[in-house]
Amino acid sequence: MFCCLLRSMRWAEPSWRSSQRELESGEEEGEREGGPRLKNTLFLQFWDRSLDKLLAWKSAQSMVFGQPLVFDMSYESHMSRREIENTVSQLMDVEGLNRRATEPYHLHFCNLQPDGLYKKELLQRYGAETWERLLISTSERQHVDLFPREQLVYLTADSPNVLRTFDHSKVYIIGALVDRSIQKGLSLANAKRLKLATARLPLDEFLHWEMGAKNLTLDQMIRIMLSFKDTGRWNEALQFVPKRKHDGFHQQQIAQRNHTYL
Repeated sequence: MFCCLLRSMRWAEPSWRSSQRELESGEEEGEREGGPRLKNTLFLQFWDRSLDKLLAWKSAQSMVFGQPLVFDMSYESHMSRREIENTVSQLMDVEGLNRRATEPYHLHFCNLQPDGLYKKELLQRYGAETWERLLISTSERQHVDLFPREQLVYLTADSPNVLRTFDHSKVYIIGALVDRSIQKGLSLANAKRLKLATARLPLDEFLHWEMGAKNLTLDQMIRIMLSFKDTGRWNEALQFVPKRKHDGFHQQQIAQRNHTYL
């Protein structure tokens, strides 16, 4: 999929002259018809096209210079078809949120088997042409085959280690699964089998967490990881944890812990 980068970079190159001509011709037509609505429509179309080109350019840059973020697609055999469909819906949200971010990650979908249900569902949702144009990297190989093992950190709610600071030299891994369907400790066991470092988000340290497993959806994880990468502050990143899951922050401890974790 990396071969699409050059095509997408050419596609993302601004064409201000042609866009300006389109806008000017639209204004003349709107004036003849006396229709301000037509002017507004043409302006919005111009704005949408320009924004799409900017986002595509940023995504293309992230594939060259951005920090990798891996989604591990090795859990297919542990989920039902319905659960895989839900996971793919979340992955599509991940791609969209990352593409619109100020500083996007370079997304990697690893362990994505060509004939697997993940791939079939992604192709069905996106369509083959759009899928090929996505500015992400996909591979049927494992993450340990693509990155140095010492750089990898598997994020799992079952890890005994707390992710205290954001390390821009690390490659963080997120399991692409619907957590409520998976037996406890599966992603941690997977990481241990591969002898990978693990970490969990500091949910207990910052939040009054209610009863239940501390699992988050993939779209919540990408929001948190984008914010934490940009700010380095957990009290800002954890604002993306749904409020229905907790009773608020440990207000008296936020300042002290932020100082400790920075």
